[in-house]
Amino acid sequence: MEQSHLNPKEVVLTLIKDLNTENFEDAQSRVADDFSFEGVMGSRNGAEAYFSDMKKMKLKYDIKNVFAEGDDICILYDLEMQGKKIFCCGLYHVKDAKVNSLKVVFDPRPVL
Repeated sequence: MEQSHLNPKEVVLTLIKDLNTENFEDAQSRVADDFSFEGVMGSRNGAEAYFSDMKKMKLKYDIKNVFAEGDDICILYDLEMQGKKIFCCGLYHVKDAKVNSLKVVFDPRPVL
């Protein structure tokens, strides 16, 4: 399905599927060039900076629940970081059929 026909929830879930399969080219095509990321351990401005990190980390998302309200999608998921399972909450905002921001919260103590 062409990306512009996807609803915001489908855009985000397709992005996560691409990240899980390490299809970084397609994943990056699903985010805006001026994408912003805010997380517990740092922030990134721009899709290039974010995907540079994602290519190194190769995170795998185990989705537990998804909540959608308009252009905002909240996903609860487990990530494996440094051999530890970390429960996270990601708030994605979709604009013009692309993710333009992501805010992630989790307890970083297990990986510090």
